[in-house]
Amino acid sequence: MSRKILVTNALPYANGDIHLGHLVGYVQGDIWVRFQRMRGSEVHYVCADDTHGTPIMLRAEKEGITPEQLIARVHTQHLRDFTDFGVAFDNYHSTHSPENRAYAEEIYGRLRQAGLIETRDIEQFYDPVKEMFLPDRFIKGECPKCGAADQYGDNCEVCGAAYTPTELKNPYSAVSGAKPVMKTSEHYFFRLSDPRAASFLREWTRGSNAAGQRRLQAEAANKMKEWLGEEGDNRLSDWDISRDAPYFGFEIPGAPGKYFYVWLDAPIGYFASFRNLADRKSGIAVEDFIEATRAEAAGTELVHFIGKDILYFHALFWPAMLQFAGYRTPSQLCVNGFLTVDGAKMSKSRGTFITARSYIDQGLNAEWLRYYFASKSNGTMEDVDLNLDDMIAKVNSDLVGKFVNIASRCAGFIAKRFDGVLGASDAAATAEFQAAFEAETVARAYEERDYGRALREIMRLADVANQYVNDHKPWELAKQEGQEAKLHAVCSTALTLFRDLTLYLKPVLPALAAQVEAFLAIAPLNWQAGWQALPAGHRIQPYQHLMTRVERKQVDALLEANRDSLAPAAPAATAATAKTGKAENADKAAKAEKAAADAGHISIDDFTKVDLRIARIVDAQHVEGADKLIRLQLDIGETDEAGAPKPRQVFAGIKSAYDPATLVGRLTVMVANLAPRKMKFGLSEGMVLAASDPEGHTGGLYILSPDSGATPGMRVK
Repeated sequence: MSRKILVTNALPYANGDIHLGHLVGYVQGDIWVRFQRMRGSEVHYVCADDTHGTPIMLRAEKEGITPEQLIARVHTQHLRDFTDFGVAFDNYHSTHSPENRAYAEEIYGRLRQAGLIETRDIEQFYDPVKEMFLPDRFIKGECPKCGAADQYGDNCEVCGAAYTPTELKNPYSAVSGAKPVMKTSEHYFFRLSDPRAASFLREWTRGSNAAGQRRLQAEAANKMKEWLGEEGDNRLSDWDISRDAPYFGFEIPGAPGKYFYVWLDAPIGYFASFRNLADRKSGIAVEDFIEATRAEAAGTELVHFIGKDILYFHALFWPAMLQFAGYRTPSQLCVNGFLTVDGAKMSKSRGTFITARSYIDQGLNAEWLRYYFASKSNGTMEDVDLNLDDMIAKVNSDLVGKFVNIASRCAGFIAKRFDGVLGASDAAATAEFQAAFEAETVARAYEERDYGRALREIMRLADVANQYVNDHKPWELAKQEGQEAKLHAVCSTALTLFRDLTLYLKPVLPALAAQVEAFLAIAPLNWQAGWQALPAGHRIQPYQHLMTRVERKQVDALLEANRDSLAPAAPAATAATAKTGKAENADKAAKAEKAAADAGHISIDDFTKVDLRIARIVDAQHVEGADKLIRLQLDIGETDEAGAPKPRQVFAGIKSAYDPATLVGRLTVMVANLAPRKMKFGLSEGMVLAASDPEGHTGGLYILSPDSGATPGMRVK
């Protein structure tokens, strides 16, 4: 059934480069949009730069340009990067636009009429030199917990503690270096604590859309439940939606010197970009997608692709704003995890920052990364880990060794021996190929954004196609007299199979698919056409190489190009910290670390070395000859080369507390990166976590179980 969908991606902030971590969510969104269109749905895909706020204002000032000049330059750079990675928005706009101002003022006015806006006086830090109120991230000082210097006003990057800016020791302004003072100002609040908002959000975050799909992934819904609490336990606080001048943004109507907080008008930018598209392209009824009553009547959908770091804003503030302003709420939030590099979150300060532009400038194929990200995406909020050696191996094996290899081994014979004209396909072989594959399996995986599952199935089919070529050996048939007809049929059949694989890979590899369509001289592939073999007598174009292998030297060049970013950044010196000197700061950090160690504490780095995973117990057996052990088979989401589950064997000393039959199917937590241990009963490949009383008595042993919604393979953090 054809659907009408407005799809958006999170708005990148106009204060920096697009890096590979950003691209995870954009690639996932673009794949889904391309799949939906191949299925015949009407899809409008929009995004925009998020352009307001203090950081934009200060960066422009530092560069000696206006904020408008800064965001115009960054807009061009962002759109270029997205385009180079095949992320094809219908419109890429800006939140600093007349459309966004109009929607922001209208939504604010409707919320005010609904009694959900109020003003109150608050105290906050003020920079007397810069004459401006300071956001939390522009206040630095010594951590109140461990004493580490140069920490931000909301959390410590050394010990991980969270706190308020007023708790910092020796605070200073990150803008001027001056000591901030407390000052009172009137602010505007969206009353998220209102019982109407809490009741609505409790239902909305747990509910389903008109198609029966959950609006939020299970893990996202669980997080919302934690933030919202149960009926009668309203944990929501009112949301400060205003900022004082000087500020780059939209002034609040009727409130001179007060501006909408960037997070109020940022998501409204989705609607603004869509309106801007509709004003330039006829035939789009904007209200059918964004107005509550019209959207319901038209059966349209609103789907947001976002990162888990902005889930709070999109699952609480945004739907509440829309609901009480008379706009439709999102049909679905598709939330992705962070990109990690070899297990560490991509971050400039952690030394794992690679820009999208450097990837393109080094001549790496953007679709290598699209394929790799897709292969690691499973439709959950789990982080995607970029292991560059693994990417090299996967791309070279799957795309070059399996997929492109089919055409490269057969197309030459069609060109040289048959003047580029196909013969009749082997009906039995194509029937067997179709029987080995269920297209709806792949379609379901794409719909659920489980792209890794889709690609495993497609590569399994590629193995079938390659086996056909290997069994019939066209290179040998070409040397044998009287085998022309068979050679023609084998190569023509192989190219039909290659065409089918291209169809299924097209959402992930649109540029490569376009090359294949040109080579085979066929219309753009889509999911709607009924299956048929490439017809006898059809002329194809001369074959040209479709994809090269990834070379290690190319990846090394990429790392070298990002060398400055890949070296962990040292804390920046400021006017407030200069007097202490680097030696004193280092001494403080060392003392804080020693104090933590003396207290029996570990650092956050120590903790992150332990890879804890959700595991499903798929089998549990007594171990003959062992008094305490149970042999467990644990599914942590790992698969073998064929894509089948590959459970790990673990021996657990829990026999005194558990009957093995009661464990099968349960979820628990295991240490996944513990070195395997060879025991006389077999190899133990990890450890399950359990709690016990101090003496470890029989009645006091309990294996740990995660909350409902967790799935095998999720990391415990």
